[in-house]
Amino acid sequence: MKQSLQLKLSQQLTLTPQLQQSIRLLQLSTVELQQEIEQFLLQNPMLERADEYETKRPATSSNIEPPHSQHDQPTEPLEHSNDHHKDEHTDTPLEFDYSGEWGNGGGGNRDEDEDFDPHGRLYHEPTLREHLLSQLAEHVLSARDRAIVTLLIEALNEQGYLEDGLDSLAAELSGELATEADELLGELQVGLSLLQQFEPAGVGARNLHESMRLQLQAQPPSSIRNLALEISQQHLNLLANRDFSRLRKLTGQDDNALKAAQQLIASLNPYPAAGFGGEETRYVAADIVVQKHGATWVARLNSAAMPRLRVNSLYANLLKQQRESGNALNGQLQEARWLVRNIRQRFDTILRVAEAIVIRQQAFFEYGEEAMLPLVLREIAEELGLHESTISRVTSQKFLLCPRGLFELKYFFGSGLETDSGESCSATAIKARLKKLIQAEDPKKPLSDNTLAELLSREGIQVARRTVAKYREALHLPPANQRKAL
Repeated sequence: MKQSLQLKLSQQLTLTPQLQQSIRLLQLSTVELQQEIEQFLLQNPMLERADEYETKRPATSSNIEPPHSQHDQPTEPLEHSNDHHKDEHTDTPLEFDYSGEWGNGGGGNRDEDEDFDPHGRLYHEPTLREHLLSQLAEHVLSARDRAIVTLLIEALNEQGYLEDGLDSLAAELSGELATEADELLGELQVGLSLLQQFEPAGVGARNLHESMRLQLQAQPPSSIRNLALEISQQHLNLLANRDFSRLRKLTGQDDNALKAAQQLIASLNPYPAAGFGGEETRYVAADIVVQKHGATWVARLNSAAMPRLRVNSLYANLLKQQRESGNALNGQLQEARWLVRNIRQRFDTILRVAEAIVIRQQAFFEYGEEAMLPLVLREIAEELGLHESTISRVTSQKFLLCPRGLFELKYFFGSGLETDSGESCSATAIKARLKKLIQAEDPKKPLSDNTLAELLSREGIQVARRTVAKYREALHLPPANQRKAL
């Protein structure tokens, strides 16, 4: 076989480290970005926060200027970014500061006590285990009884239920405690009886029926409480199916008593441990603030979420004087400049996308959900000259604050349905209208999905019954038979 050399031309897209960092920063939320910046500040001495005590005019409600329009300051798309800022080899360090506000750190009245721990002032939400153990400490018990109740507390699941039966626990521990299983079972039953008297009511139950019984028994005695106990323990399925005619026959009670018992049962907590040991609170920072200027709603960047970063001028000048190309600090200087530029570009891109969204959804900010227009990522991408994947990154985990509340940018996108007038109606608007129809219905005769579809068609919105059911489920609204009330 004869060997030969051949030339072949091909195109290949290469992501530079700077572009990879730009894409990564773009998809981070504001909280995640702040954490990322803290890591960079710890690892790179060339990067620092801008002096918080520079002489700058504080941004107040009277001097905040509206954001510059994208037509006044064009920003390059993320995919085709041509950096028009200072050159990498310039003598002037780069600085990124969108805020223009006075900082709240770096000095002032600081506690000079070396033993002062700022974390000690943070509120600690007790876990279910801690809450129950604190109540156990108030009881005078023998060491063995205290150990048994502690064991039961440790055996509770996240919802406050005792999943493992007492028989299995007794069989498992009898060998370790050198006690007969029957004797240990009796001790566990006594310990569980004590545990089930603790707060929150219903904790230590082995199933939903027992939890409801414990919660009802913890309330003051009354005829309604007794009726609720009977229904929850014997006729819960009939109540769930809203079969009030059979409930009337089986309990011998009238509609008023059944309605009161139903409300009492609905007030019970199916998860006794709710509020204890839950997921960590997820904090959200608004990236965009929308305000009304005249007759137009305008988007601007939230200055409170803007980091103030710059390249350390002292180190940059020292490196320039040394002119050592092999110095490791040169690489860190380059990384610091990239980070400042990429963060600046991140917020510029977010602002451009937010401005385009706000322009298209003016009716929503003025009138609410029912005025939301259908919008897809492709429309914004074509308008701004960006790729749809970039718009997807920008709208994910980025939040907009307006007088109507806090919304993720993705909230403003959705498909639409054609109306009789030839216009499109967004899915958000249909859901809002559907929710209003259900809220206004007669609870004794709730509207079926077919009836809801007919009502919407009279308003010019042609929607199938299965679509109504899908939207209703998305709103976490039960079907008609489960919405029926006395």
